[in-house]
Amino acid sequence: MTTTRTPGAGTPDERRTVKVSKYLSKHLRHQPERIGLTLDPNGWVEVDALLRATAGHHFPITRAELDHVVAVNDKRRFTIEGDRIRANQGHTVEVDLDLPAAEPPAYLYHGTVARSLDAIRAEGLRPMNRHHVHLSPDRETATRVGARRGRPVVLPVDAGAMHRDGHVFRVSANGVWLADAVPPRYLRFSG
Repeated sequence: MTTTRTPGAGTPDERRTVKVSKYLSKHLRHQPERIGLTLDPNGWVEVDALLRATAGHHFPITRAELDHVVAVNDKRRFTIEGDRIRANQGHTVEVDLDLPAAEPPAYLYHGTVARSLDAIRAEGLRPMNRHHVHLSPDRETATRVGARRGRPVVLPVDAGAMHRDGHVFRVSANGVWLADAVPPRYLRFSG
């Protein structure tokens, strides 16, 4: 008897794709030195160097797998440009993504959880261990982001007012809006 599997989150191929994506995030955003990589000042590394490093650290990735992960990642975390690759944002290591300033939409959104609201009311949104505060272009995306830590709370950000007041926004290749911080006065809390 032959069993046919429907592709999805439970298939071995999908599990491998998720595992490779997480591995790449860890080493292109947070710990490149752990596998002997050195990112250039803008976060890029040669694809061949990355593939050699992964193989040398007992997690071999083929070029086909790498291309597949970059193409299908729903969050578009990575960009391949020529013979180089980088993470689009979310670094904890020092990089300059060299993104131009951009005019944001009137409102952006931040997904969080209720236990963080008191600190956010007092201090606004801070980048914490990252270089920027990450903002979503829509409520749905912010809801997914907040849900990673529990029951999500979505905070609208008056990005238009921030921009008019001189705050700088940048947008990464995958559509995540970046700001240095969001003071509490630009946040909309319900209730």
